[in-house]
Amino acid sequence: MSEDLSGRRLGHYRIDGVLGRGGMSVTYRATDVRLGRKVALKVIGEHLTADAEFRERFVDEARNTSAIDHANIVPLYDFDEVDGLLYIAMRLVDGSDLASHIKDGPLSSARTLTLLGQVAEALDMLHGKGLVHLDVKPANVLVTTKEAVREHVYLADFGLTRRGATGHRTRTGDFLGSPTYAAPEHLRGEPVDGRTDAYALACMLYACLSGRPPFQGGVQDVIQGHLAQEIPPLTSLVVLPPAIDDVLRKGTAKDPNQRFANCQELINAARGALAQVQRPGNPPERRTGAVGQAGGSQPPSGSIPVQQPVVGPNSGGVPVQQYQQPQPQQVRPPAYQQQPPFQQQHPNTQDPVRLRPPIPVGASAFGSTGGNARPTWFAPVIVGVIAITLVVILVILLSPSDEPPSDSPGTTSTKQSIQVGETPSGSRRPLPTSVPVKPTS
Repeated sequence: MSEDLSGRRLGHYRIDGVLGRGGMSVTYRATDVRLGRKVALKVIGEHLTADAEFRERFVDEARNTSAIDHANIVPLYDFDEVDGLLYIAMRLVDGSDLASHIKDGPLSSARTLTLLGQVAEALDMLHGKGLVHLDVKPANVLVTTKEAVREHVYLADFGLTRRGATGHRTRTGDFLGSPTYAAPEHLRGEPVDGRTDAYALACMLYACLSGRPPFQGGVQDVIQGHLAQEIPPLTSLVVLPPAIDDVLRKGTAKDPNQRFANCQELINAARGALAQVQRPGNPPERRTGAVGQAGGSQPPSGSIPVQQPVVGPNSGGVPVQQYQQPQPQQVRPPAYQQQPPFQQQHPNTQDPVRLRPPIPVGASAFGSTGGNARPTWFAPVIVGVIAITLVVILVILLSPSDEPPSDSPGTTSTKQSIQVGETPSGSRRPLPTSVPVKPTS
C-alpha cells in the first residue's frame, strides 16, 4: 500500500500511525473510539481487495486467528470491510519483534530457550487443531515485558495459516512466505504439516544463538541451501557445546520424518544440549573469523538486512526478509575490566580475580597521592606520641608512694620508736622498752 492512512478513520477505529509494512498489508497503531482501546489494525492493500483469492485468504486468517485461544498467540478483536478496505483488529503488543533483538548479535542460551519455548507451545497447540502457520520467523514473534515478570512472547501474522495440504502458493504457482526460514517441502510446494513449522523453529533457534540465519546471501542461494545443503555447524560460529549441532541437524533434516515429532521435543533437546553452558546468562562468544564463513555467498562487511520479493510480478506475495550478517560492534571496556586474551577466547574459564593495584611511590596507605592526602610522616608521629603516653602512664603506676599509710583500727602501729634498755633486776614494775618520740614543732 502506497497511501498512508494515518489520521483517518476506518469504521470506529482512529488510525494513529504506521507500525509496519508488508507485501499484502500495512499494520497501523489505532484506537477503538467506542472502547478507548489501543489496537493493531492490519489493513489489506487496495490493489488486493478486489482479488477473490486474497479476500479468501483474509477471511481464512480472521477465522483461524479468532478460533485460537492461547496465551502466546495474539488475540483477534474484530475484522470487517469499510470503504473497500479489509482490516483485522488485534491486540496491540507493547514491545518489539524477535528480529530486532537478534540483529546486533546472539542471545544467551537461557533467554533463547525461554522465548522459543513459548513459541513452541503456541505452535504445538496450533498443530493440534490441524493448522500450520507457514510463516514462522523472528519478525512474527513479538516480545514484551509489560504483561508478566519474565519476557512474554506472542506469535503473530496468521496470513498464510492453512488447514490441510498445500495453501502456501498462489493459484499461479508463486511462493508466498519467507524462504529464509522455510522448510524444503514448503519451498517445493509439497504437503505441509506441523513438522514444517518445527523446521522453521529450528532455524530460529540457530539464528538466536548465532545472530544470523542458517543460510545467507541472495534469494536463490538461500533457497538452494534449504533444498540441498546441511546448515553450517553452529559451533563453527559461536562457542557452545557440540551437542547442539546434533539437535539442529535433526531439527532441519530435509526429510520431515527424520525431524523431531513436535516443537516442544525440539526445544527440550536443545535445553539438554545446552545444559553444560556454565554461564547461560551470557551470549555465546563468536569464533574468530566465523562471520560469513558458510551458508551462501559472503555478505559484504557492515551490510544490513534488505528486503527482496521472491514472487512473480502478478502474485502480490509477501516480500522476503533476506538477512545478512552485520559487523559486530566492538566496545573497549575500561582498563581495569579488561581480561587476558585467553579468557576471552575460552568462556568456560573462571572469571579473573581482581587485585588491588599497587600503591604508587610516595603514596600513603591512607589514601591517594592527591593534593588533599596526608604527608608520609603523619603515621610515625602518631605512633611515637602514643608510645610516649603509654610509658608515662606505666611510670606513674609503678612508682612507690611517699605518704605513710594512715592508721586504721585493728592494725599494728608502725610509728618510730627508740629502744632505752632492759628492765632492771629487782624492780616490780617493768620499765618500758621503748619511748615514743614526738617531734618538736
